[in-house]
Amino acid sequence: MQNFLDPAILFFAVGVLAGCLKSNLEIPQPISRFLSLYLLMALGLKGGFALAKSGLTSEIAVSLGCAILLAVVIPLAGYQFLKRILPSFDAAAVAATYGSVSAVTFITATQYLDGQQLAYGGHMAAAMALMESPAIIIAVLLANSLRQSARAQPVLSAGGTAVLGGTGGPVEPTRIGKILHESFTDGTQLLLIGAMLVGLLTGDAGKAAMAPFTIDLFKGMLAFFLLDMGLLTARNLGQLRGRSPWLILYAVLAPVAHAAFALGLSIVCGIAAGNAALLMVLAASASYIAVPAVVRYSIPEANPSVYFGMSLGVTFPLNIVIGIPAYTAIAHSVLG
Repeated sequence: MQNFLDPAILFFAVGVLAGCLKSNLEIPQPISRFLSLYLLMALGLKGGFALAKSGLTSEIAVSLGCAILLAVVIPLAGYQFLKRILPSFDAAAVAATYGSVSAVTFITATQYLDGQQLAYGGHMAAAMALMESPAIIIAVLLANSLRQSARAQPVLSAGGTAVLGGTGGPVEPTRIGKILHESFTDGTQLLLIGAMLVGLLTGDAGKAAMAPFTIDLFKGMLAFFLLDMGLLTARNLGQLRGRSPWLILYAVLAPVAHAAFALGLSIVCGIAAGNAALLMVLAASASYIAVPAVVRYSIPEANPSVYFGMSLGVTFPLNIVIGIPAYTAIAHSVLG
């Protein structure tokens, strides 16, 4: 109940309500972009300050290793299931969406842990950065493989002659080098990592100097951004009309399964409760910014309304309102 009364969550609800009522309330795109960059910079600085205090430990290495494992296993397993209920290209796109992460969901989770005075490591921001790209690369590899298979299959022409490939125009395979370059030079990724390095180098002195920026303003900026996300969520709910109930079910249950997998890894590897909670949140989240931006270019055969509608229309609000407090409670109940 306390999470429902959090001002940031309530502003998210206000945004959803305004969007459903067709209100003319709107956050200009440049302001929305600024808020996103601010949150990432503040998160990176907080992580860097925490790392400067704790230093690099074996637990940090284990946590980052688990994050990478999740980022590889989740999209591969998701694709194997999704291709049974979706066309293959759509399955690859949705698997990438749910295999990657949502920075806003993660930032909201750190704010929730701060409000509950629950400890977590600053290195989890690095875990978030590491989990963003593997799913995209896997989806691109799958799409390239599907195109090659389609070209290799014989198709009867009008004269009865067998030819290779379909009747549509060819779509060139996406170069992995280009995807890797875009992933590692993406502005948001560079800002997050750069801010972490600044925090790591400046330590306590930097933390004191930046406190008005990273602490005093953070809650209000998050509330403003979640208001915008609420508006965006309401406007994308319509994309799910007429879709298979299996897709809605996947958008609800897959994040729970992913979080359970993250919890199991945390138990086996001895990860602390706060870090395990954030690992569960990351595993349960779905990308609605990075993945759609890349997938629209690299997998044009996929339908954007499927993967975007599922992640933003269903999974994001469920994680924000219910998932974060639930995963946190479970992690602390199991791991102490």
